[in-house]
Amino acid sequence: MTTYPLRIADHVMEEAKRAAAEDNVSLNQLLSAFIADGIGHRRAIMSLKERAARGNVDAALSILDRTPNVVPDPSDEPADARTA
Repeated sequence: MTTYPLRIADHVMEEAKRAAAEDNVSLNQLLSAFIADGIGHRRAIMSLKERAARGNVDAALSILDRTPNVVPDPSDEPADARTA
């Protein structure tokens, strides 16, 4: 395990302490979890951006162009739209 001195604005630290107390965990545990979650979210976003860069808009649009132009089946409507 590694330690890292971290400077945090006072108001952020107070909120973190409050959140740790509410969750009944140590401040260190809370911040470690938040950092891990943030890294996971970042990786997911980067992965989606990479996949989007490989995408082919023209190919996707050509697939949509081949779909039949028909009225949607009533069962395809959301439940709240059917009752309105």
